[in-house]
Amino acid sequence: MERTQYKQEINITEALMTRINELISHYPADKSKSALLPILHEVQDAHNDWLSFELQDKVAEILNLKPIEVYEVVSFYTMYNQRPIGKYMFEFCQTGPCCLNGVENLMDYTCNKLGVKVGEPTPDGLFEVRGVECLGACGYAPMMQLGDFYQEHLNEEKIDQLIADCRDDKINLLEK
Repeated sequence: MERTQYKQEINITEALMTRINELISHYPADKSKSALLPILHEVQDAHNDWLSFELQDKVAEILNLKPIEVYEVVSFYTMYNQRPIGKYMFEFCQTGPCCLNGVENLMDYTCNKLGVKVGEPTPDGLFEVRGVECLGACGYAPMMQLGDFYQEHLNEEKIDQLIADCRDDKINLLEK
């Protein structure tokens, strides 16, 4: 991914910095890098669910790390987004039990229904389909995560209903 492809305003508010410092305080002073994952979550949440290179550089600066140390983490984990994403991210589990139960066909169905390929947002920015590693709910296959919630025992009818509910703003993405 090109560094200049996506730009993002960096806004490390006082409240966010307070939260970052609180997370850092959970670790020994010489082990602040240990706070990297939770800090990335907080920073991503505060910046429209994605982390530009410039924002990753800022996190590196805060933690006194080399930028590459942050890039390696962000590019490794699918939970960190390196570009703007769809509001409703359909994250389908693509490991054995889900594949054996037809998740690949459901991903194709969902992509066709939305008119996109895996990994690209819809033109209106509302949806995106992504394949991820095991979500730890093999007994409920095929399944996916949508926000903080699992959607289990999926079929085409359930996908249709989820899409309709998202379009009608009936889906709460966060646990409260």
